[in-house]
Amino acid sequence: MNGGMDSASKEQVWAQDDLLKLLDAMKVNLPEKDLVKYKTSEAHLNWEKVAFNTFSAEMCKKKWIEVSKEIRKFRTLTELIVDAKDYIKNPYKGKKLKKHPDFPKKPLTPYFRFFMEKRAKYAKLHPEMSNLDLTKILSMKYKELPERKKEKYVNDFLKEKEAFVLNMSKFKELHPDLLETTGKKNSNVPEKPKTPQQLWYNHEKKAFLKCHAEATTKDIKDSLGKKWTQLSDKKRLKWINKSLEHLKEYEEKMREFIQQHPELNMTADDIVKTSLTKAERQLKDKFDGRPDKPPSNGYSMFCAELMSNMKDVPSTERMVMCSQRWKLLKQNEKDAYQKRCEQKKKEFEVEMTRFLCSISEEEQQRILAEQKMVGFKKGGSPASKKKSSKAKATPEKPKRPISAMFIFAEEKRPKLQQERPDLSESELTRLLARIWNDLSDKKKEKYKNLEAVLKAESEKRGKEEKGKLPDPPKNAQDIWQHSVIGDYMARFKNDRPKAEKAMEATWNTMEKKEKIMWIKKAAEDQKRYERELSDMRSPPAVVASGKKMKFDGEPKKPPSNGYQKFSQEMLSNGELNHLPMKERMAEIGGRWQRLAQKEKDRYKKIAEEKQKQYKVQLEQWLASLSSQERATYREYNSLKRKGAAKPGGSSAKQKPKSKTSVSGNTYCCLIIWSQS
Repeated sequence: MNGGMDSASKEQVWAQDDLLKLLDAMKVNLPEKDLVKYKTSEAHLNWEKVAFNTFSAEMCKKKWIEVSKEIRKFRTLTELIVDAKDYIKNPYKGKKLKKHPDFPKKPLTPYFRFFMEKRAKYAKLHPEMSNLDLTKILSMKYKELPERKKEKYVNDFLKEKEAFVLNMSKFKELHPDLLETTGKKNSNVPEKPKTPQQLWYNHEKKAFLKCHAEATTKDIKDSLGKKWTQLSDKKRLKWINKSLEHLKEYEEKMREFIQQHPELNMTADDIVKTSLTKAERQLKDKFDGRPDKPPSNGYSMFCAELMSNMKDVPSTERMVMCSQRWKLLKQNEKDAYQKRCEQKKKEFEVEMTRFLCSISEEEQQRILAEQKMVGFKKGGSPASKKKSSKAKATPEKPKRPISAMFIFAEEKRPKLQQERPDLSESELTRLLARIWNDLSDKKKEKYKNLEAVLKAESEKRGKEEKGKLPDPPKNAQDIWQHSVIGDYMARFKNDRPKAEKAMEATWNTMEKKEKIMWIKKAAEDQKRYERELSDMRSPPAVVASGKKMKFDGEPKKPPSNGYQKFSQEMLSNGELNHLPMKERMAEIGGRWQRLAQKEKDRYKKIAEEKQKQYKVQLEQWLASLSSQERATYREYNSLKRKGAAKPGGSSAKQKPKSKTSVSGNTYCCLIIWSQS
């Protein structure tokens, strides 16, 4: 039965109307906003709904795949169907025109006639030669041929050319629609603007051919290609400006062309927007007066200055050296870099505002988009900056202390690890949670008392820290009022409410020039508050930032597999230091794949041995710690694992319980420990 169905589907003939119905049925079943890649839509399309008449879902899908091979691929399936309709109605449109059965064949040039005639003879004489070498010899032979012998090939070409012209005129009469649609797009559409390199190449090519008349296209490209890269910025700028002039002319012509030819369905999106590369655009902006963006902070400025004198140092070591030297600086030296950076930022804002005012609105939007400076506005309001700085300065909420269950788990974990070495960390945690749940209230009381003590200590410490908070910053109006309050109180005979109302009215009527001094003082006070707050919170910031916490004496973690060991070796030997990090890792991956299996096994064994040594060292180190330090280390690692766990995994299931055991006291313990 299936065999009969298959034969029936093969015999089924698709007429043009059937194909158009297929496309219409597909279009109806597509989503309204089809923005995904066409292959994705094709895979999710319900072909059962597309099927019509005697054509089954499978037949429709097969026919669509057959049709889609013949058309240019667009971004979405909706756009692809539009192109498919054009192809079905006119399969010889555009590049397919020469495949039309009636399209006349172009005559061979005189050189190709000579080549086809002599090729077989020279191939027998020189069987060791490649096709390329054979072509070079025949090309030289044709150039050396006397004019009377060349005449024979030229005459044959001219005769066939006349016949081709006659046949082409007949083809145009028989297929006017086909040639009209292709001719319009090819002949009348304005030529795209040339890039600076293309303009320079065309100019230099003429001069090059005068000196080297026999040079081939490849010779010209190779020679001029090197010269363009060595061209000075000033000379390159000349061609950049010429290219932009061509671009303006092209845009005007294209707008006129679109208005004159509405049948082509062309829009402003079809106009080429730029003829410059990113580097050329940056060069043009620099010469127009665009300021360079300053470093984001004092550390970045320090690194930039230091790296300018570290050209001989490998790229991998530069940042490490910068980091080490930054740590050696005193606080007042770091503050000096930060002040310089802030000054540079202010200067940059002023210069950028001046630059933006000197260019057109289109250029302004382009520059703001490039630099991702959406928040940068000419004469931006200080209120927005004030709000953001206040948001940053808001103190963090104190964390909760270690829970009773966590204290119990850390006490029982070492013993349970010895009894059940087969269990993983996550299985061990789950087992401890079950034991805790089964524990009687009387036994739980001991751990709950410990939790209460830690909680009381945490609250006490929180109150102390709250009491130590720096004085909150004052705004410009408050600072001004504080300076004039004595005068106003004297005027209103110590009537404070009246004095405050009068001061507020005066402040509201003051001009901006008069307020500037007080606004500056408020900004300084805000910086003072932020600085004092950051100094106060500097120790816990290490933990809160998500960086790996370093514990004194903790053994270094080895590579977990053979590939990691191989990568470490490749990165440390400096062989690939000349490559950027992304390319470096890609090269390491490629080399690992090409490595023999024996070598891979060797690296795997080394990694396994290192892991065993690490486990022994870690156990010894943990045994040397006090119970509080060990609990801190365990909790830090458990928090780190939960942060990295994927949703739906085993760690994700434990998340609700972990919420009750998250400890702010951990941070305090870490600080005390690192200081001791």
